[in-house]
Amino acid sequence: MALLGISLVTCALCARLWRARPGVWAWCLLALCFALLWVPVGAAQMPIAAYVRGITSDLSLTSVLLACLSLGQRHGGLPPTARRESMLLYGALAAAAVFLYPTALGWGDWDAYRPGWGDWALWAILLALALASWMREFRLLPVAIACALLGWSISLMESTNLWDYLMDPWLAIAAILACVRTGLGHSFAIFRLNNAHRRVEANFEPSPRDSRTP
Repeated sequence: MALLGISLVTCALCARLWRARPGVWAWCLLALCFALLWVPVGAAQMPIAAYVRGITSDLSLTSVLLACLSLGQRHGGLPPTARRESMLLYGALAAAAVFLYPTALGWGDWDAYRPGWGDWALWAILLALALASWMREFRLLPVAIACALLGWSISLMESTNLWDYLMDPWLAIAAILACVRTGLGHSFAIFRLNNAHRRVEANFEPSPRDSRTP
């Protein structure tokens, strides 16, 4: 399962880079890329995906879900994901990463990675987050949580920690960068809007000559 997930994510990244038009040739390129990742190479005769795994480690089910969604949208006719859906997922992942990884690396007296081995409190938080998102008509985040919980319950990956099904360091970095980029974009837009308002107000201000009384 780990090599399959890495292969799917790699194909999604390649499809994003080459920007091929949807069609038969695009699917042929994807199939060729996927097949090449399973070609055994080197003295150990391991597939290329195994060497990629040695660099990236195992990817989370959320990364695989986003990769499949990207492939489906680019070449399968699926409708694009609404920006608010993506930003909610990225925001939740970024917040979890800022909270999880520093404590897992020893910052503080409590390890946030530990509840991933079967703490009911983490399940309750995820359930509440999924229900709240679903009630507000968000779908991507609840689906990602459901897939992670389902995969963890059937031990789909080698890891037995729920956090490894929810997120991975590469996805965390991508989520944080997406949030920073969106925040900077909003800040720049507000800055430009304020400048435009100031220019409009300055154009409507009477000049000193016009303000003199006869």
